Amino acid sequence: MANGNYLFTSESVSEGHPDKVCDRVSDGIVDLFLGKDPEARVAVETLATTQQLVLAGEVRCKEEVTKAEMIEVARQAVKEIGYEQDGFHWANMNVDCLVHDQSVDIAQGVDEGTGTDTEEGAGDQGIMFGYACRETESLMPAPIDLSHRILRSLAEHRHADAASGLGPDAKSQVTLAYENGKPVRATSIVVSTQHNEGMPQDALRELVRSHVEKVLPEGWMCPADEFYVNPTGRFVIGGPDGDAGLTGRKIIVDTYGGAAPHGGGAFSGKDPTKVDRSAAYAARYLAKNVVAAELAESCVIQVSYAIGISKPLSVYVNTNGTGTVADEKIAAAVQQAMDLSPRGIRTHLSLNRPIYAPSSAYGHFGRTPTEAGHFSWEKTDLVDALKAAI
Repeated sequence: MANGNYLFTSESVSEGHPDKVCDRVSDGIVDLFLGKDPEARVAVETLATTQQLVLAGEVRCKEEVTKAEMIEVARQAVKEIGYEQDGFHWANMNVDCLVHDQSVDIAQGVDEGTGTDTEEGAGDQGIMFGYACRETESLMPAPIDLSHRILRSLAEHRHADAASGLGPDAKSQVTLAYENGKPVRATSIVVSTQHNEGMPQDALRELVRSHVEKVLPEGWMCPADEFYVNPTGRFVIGGPDGDAGLTGRKIIVDTYGGAAPHGGGAFSGKDPTKVDRSAAYAARYLAKNVVAAELAESCVIQVSYAIGISKPLSVYVNTNGTGTVADEKIAAAVQQAMDLSPRGIRTHLSLNRPIYAPSSAYGHFGRTPTEAGHFSWEKTDLVDALKAAI
């Protein structure tokens, strides 16, 4: 983010948004495979529309995983989200599973001991970015952090109270005013949330307001005429019944809300040999540890890979003029502190585990690591190694 005075906006979408339903199903299938074989290969996409899910993609696993098992994972994911509508119901929707075996050509480039690079290579070419800054305790940009937190608060209320009147599908958008490069208040907030037929809009507005005010720092609430709840006036038909969904269409929601560059690759539905996912996690991990180590106030890290090649082709660091040491020294330090080969990343962050379903909504970054291994890339346990490498 730049210095100076300006407005900046980020959005989030709930677990019940059509695209997020698809991300959740795809990540559920990744977890299914990794639970049976930590070295499984998974690239599964999901399409959702009225009373229909379609699963497609390529997989490889030492243990048998049946189509019936994948279909059951899909149904359970939709059930946990909370869809029991006439137009989209976990129990009676149709699920087509078109998943098939992984291409032998791709396998040759990725597997250790095969291909032109005998070390295990990256699952694809591409560029990945990580980012961290001091705007929030989680070292995330404030607009996306607040957008996620508003929707998570509403979702927790919906799951806890069956009579809440809220539906699974929702969006939020937060615009913050920055002064001298620091966020100071909200200037407008938009929340659109699915609701039951007959729920008064005034009651819905006040319910949403209570969650927004709970999340925002004291004194940050926007003016009343800049607080928008369901601007169309009605949001009863939602989820895949209202709009088709696809895996991987919310890449800015999943990352930094537009406050940092994005390499273009989606995360959900991919096992961690796919550097679109694992290297983006590593870049966030490194950027967060750089900021936590007080080597910079903000940090962007880019890494690049070629399919079948085991080393990153480049590592770029930009601290936007906030670094306490030169960016090139930080770039050297992060490579000394962490093995950025595909296998090195997976080993360091313990990614070969069924840990991905919780990451499918409310952002992959800025989350709290768990003892079960979720969000390991959010740890700040590399601080001492980075300082020693400098």
